[in-house]
Amino acid sequence: MPIAVDIDVMLARRKMSVGELADRVGITPANLAVLKNGRAKAVRFATLAALCEVLECQPGDLLRWEAEVEVEAAAGE
Repeated sequence: MPIAVDIDVMLARRKMSVGELADRVGITPANLAVLKNGRAKAVRFATLAALCEVLECQPGDLLRWEAEVEVEAAAGE
């Protein structure tokens, strides 16, 4: 998937646990883990907005595009 998710980076910067973030956003820790680990196929804008509000960041701080070549090279390492 060429979209990389950097929720873990923001969690570390904010010194916040996955459980705390899930509680404050209003989603289950399991669903947050799916999103955080890049296994989600979609994310609702309402969820993205809630994540940004709680983490005090912009959507671009949580999501970034990677070229397919970079993704395949990283997987082969």
